[in-house]
Amino acid sequence: MTHWPDKPFFYQINTWVWLTTLSQEYGQPMTLKNVPDEALDEIASYQIDAVWLMGIWSRSLQGGQMALKYAHEYRPVLPDITNEDIIGSAYAIWDYQVDPRLGGPDELAHLRTRLQARGLRLILDYVPNHVALDHAWVYQHPEYLMQGTTKDLANRPSDFYVATDTVGHSRVIAHGRDPYFPGWSDTAQVNAFSPEYRRIATDNLLNIAEQCDGVRCDMAMLLVNRIFAQTWQGFYNKKDVPKTEFWPNIIQQVKAKHADFLFMAEVYWNMEFELQQQGFDLTYDKMLYDRMVGSLARDVRVHLIASIEYQKHLVRFIENHDEPRAYYKFGPDKSRAAAVIVSTLPGATLLHDGQLRGRVAKLPVQIRRQPDEPVDTELVEFYRRLLTETRNPIYQNGKWRLFNPFPAWHGNHTYDNLVAYGWNQDESEYRLIVVNLSNSQSQALINLSPWHGLGGHSWSLDDRLNGRAYTRSGDSMVHPGLYIDLKPFEAHIFRFEQK
Repeated sequence: MTHWPDKPFFYQINTWVWLTTLSQEYGQPMTLKNVPDEALDEIASYQIDAVWLMGIWSRSLQGGQMALKYAHEYRPVLPDITNEDIIGSAYAIWDYQVDPRLGGPDELAHLRTRLQARGLRLILDYVPNHVALDHAWVYQHPEYLMQGTTKDLANRPSDFYVATDTVGHSRVIAHGRDPYFPGWSDTAQVNAFSPEYRRIATDNLLNIAEQCDGVRCDMAMLLVNRIFAQTWQGFYNKKDVPKTEFWPNIIQQVKAKHADFLFMAEVYWNMEFELQQQGFDLTYDKMLYDRMVGSLARDVRVHLIASIEYQKHLVRFIENHDEPRAYYKFGPDKSRAAAVIVSTLPGATLLHDGQLRGRVAKLPVQIRRQPDEPVDTELVEFYRRLLTETRNPIYQNGKWRLFNPFPAWHGNHTYDNLVAYGWNQDESEYRLIVVNLSNSQSQALINLSPWHGLGGHSWSLDDRLNGRAYTRSGDSMVHPGLYIDLKPFEAHIFRFEQK
């Protein structure tokens, strides 16, 4: 396949839930091998670039047993939940082998071939910070892990546990954690400062790279030396702190054998640029998500002042398995406005299975089944129009520019509710995107003078979202500016065509 596009679209699927849903729809057990062509064709019809199959690796038996204790927490999402529906966390990985209950590695290879035939790449998970609490390393290679003492266990029972092997030998192991929360009880913390662990992590990633086209690295910032040191202060000797960072050498080794292999980092705490500098191709843009949730267009505009080279390596989203469903969190109208923004900005776009249909139930990663929910057919059609539009080459090859809205008349402050930006190519092809992020009707003037090819011509502005067209003078759009009047959470994507 060709190189990754500058603006890739990813589609995240909870693999186990997906296969369970298909099994119900088709009335027969589904594994990776017998996914119907129609299901893959539908995904391909979204005109995405890659599928992220979340939760495909072998899960922990002990983690699954622990998850049964929390059935009461899953029941609000799935009222008729049974023990068979509770399979343990997708992020308490027992082994980087495709879970045999999903079909195993051969079936994944077969599915990958079918995806490739549809022009789709495959993304899988990598969890660098922790493994399942009953992982083989706990008993065979404890040097890969953070260990403690009985005193640590007594003082911090939420951060440590006792692991006992088959002959009765016990040791205290740390739970995986970040520095701001107690440990995740179904995990064991790796020792990111251990040279042995770094070697095996490289081997694991090289093995994964044989099976897919890229990885989404869970909580990638936790492996940065200073963050790991902060998290586990007092549990390592200063002489053990490596002189090199965890990620750069590992990423370089994988890319030396798989040049186009893509590394995507889940990252927070304003560390996006730092992870990009350490070798990640893409990093989560959680800040944009938070600012859109806050509905302050001014904050979004400030966020978009960042350099275009930095923005091209961000992953924009309005939901994923860690966040509430967009249809629930934003509401039907605002979710559309936010979807326009994440789909038309520079950088990658992450879509989540169910997002395009208006699902509202946020699924725990420990269950394999989802509730029946109605489909918002208007939302489905909206996304089809939006995604078709965003595959135009201008979003890959054009030049992006942020515009500042101005008051449409003296004393009208609603201009501050709008976000406006555009793409142009060869002073003949233009797209203008304007989004109202508020629940108030808002007006503004958008001065388009930086687009030098507009003046002296009359233009038809075709709104790619609703099919309406408007005729405007290029001179008036340059000065005083294009007049915009948007209803609450409404958006325009204007294609300019010279008349």
